[in-house]
Amino acid sequence: MDSQKIKVVSVETMRESDKWTIENLIPSRELMRRAGEGIAKEGKWEGPVAIVCGKGNNAGDGFVVASILKDQGIDVTILLVEDKFSEDGRYFYQICQDKQIETKMLEDMDSLSNYKTILDALLGTGFSGEPRGKIRDAIRMINESNAYVISADINSGLNGDTGLGTEYVKSDLTVSIGTYKYGHFRGVADEAMKKKVNVDIGIVIRGEYELL
Repeated sequence: MDSQKIKVVSVETMRESDKWTIENLIPSRELMRRAGEGIAKEGKWEGPVAIVCGKGNNAGDGFVVASILKDQGIDVTILLVEDKFSEDGRYFYQICQDKQIETKMLEDMDSLSNYKTILDALLGTGFSGEPRGKIRDAIRMINESNAYVISADINSGLNGDTGLGTEYVKSDLTVSIGTYKYGHFRGVADEAMKKKVNVDIGIVIRGEYELL
């Protein structure tokens, strides 16, 4: 990051800003497409690539990335924690299926060590508490992989406001979406993220923010 002041917001402000932007300016599906394009542009992708997806909009961003990488001729596989999708996520997942992108259930995998690059698209900034069950297992598998890890928006397992977590993805790069959240700078953020960048996708911030 450069020395200029950067805008940082709470998870609630981000949620309200996202909602306002969708209702007044930009459809949610278009925002998801822009988010995925931003992640794809900022990331360093060496195949084979694994896109590890949860069931929310964070996963939808991952599906957009998978589609872009496929078009670029990069070996990419989607790994699902659950066969569940948000509405917009399902739309981009279907595009991936139409492109015949290999898709597997993560629970059928013993290890992720065969992948050179992994996109963490498990949990978004709205997560709080402790990751459990399949999500916890996915976080552990990512951290044990020795791959180059990119996290979409924030590292899965970290709280978007406090930057704290009991188990969380450790990334080489975190691509914040819209605007940085407090959790990108607080708690264990410096330990979790070797590098972080933000991509502006057109979300208008409505509410309080700080400049760092």
